[in-house]
Amino acid sequence: MFQVNAFTGVGLQGNPAAVCLLEGWLDDQSLQKLACENNVSETAFLVGSGSEYELRWFTPKVEVDLCGHATLASGFVIFSNVATGLSHVNFKTDSGILHVEKRGDLLSMDFPARPAEKAASSATLTNGLGVAPSEVLKSRDVLAVFEDESAIRNMKPDFQVLSQVRDVLGIIVTAPGKSVDFVSRFFAPNAGIPEDPVTGSAHCTLVPYWAARLGKATLHAQQLSDRGGELFCEDKGERITISGRAVLATKAEISYSS
Repeated sequence: MFQVNAFTGVGLQGNPAAVCLLEGWLDDQSLQKLACENNVSETAFLVGSGSEYELRWFTPKVEVDLCGHATLASGFVIFSNVATGLSHVNFKTDSGILHVEKRGDLLSMDFPARPAEKAASSATLTNGLGVAPSEVLKSRDVLAVFEDESAIRNMKPDFQVLSQVRDVLGIIVTAPGKSVDFVSRFFAPNAGIPEDPVTGSAHCTLVPYWAARLGKATLHAQQLSDRGGELFCEDKGERITISGRAVLATKAEISYSS
């Protein structure tokens, strides 16, 4: 097992992901228990070899259908510790085949776009965020739009209230950036992640929104959690590219018995 900090080139920043290389699949309950024991926002489990792997992601509480930072971390582990001669790897997932390519010090992921549609706001959402958004949309997640970076940076959400927002995985908050194209944060208390440090999958919704609003396909983004993260994105219509750096934090061996 490797713990990798994704979307950063600096230690102790970015989003920690655990990457577990398995010889074969364990039962779902064991995978969930291992993810709970790791207690990071996502644990990635891989089965395969060479440049072809099956990949699944678990938060401490649930399995999810798409995760960006743990996919980036998985690619980093393959390129740096498993098959150092490779520069491209394919992951078979519940969201289709995801490709990760090594481009210098950046790892680039090919992900599906998940555009959001207009949605009604609610008192629960506003009370949970502590301030009313200027616009609300919805895809897998709620997308709450604000008009100033400081609103995102200074937000103090009430996670107990946000846990009452139903039928979504999490809540994305976003605004135009001062030194980047846009900034965001991501809250998912119902998935065991009060605040996720850097959320690649949220950018499947953020990138189509900001590409349309700003009239540009290439976007530079920051996630304003305490740890922080940097993403380089490109809108390609039905697909998006999300790129970032990664650094190894720890390497360990799991002692497992059923």
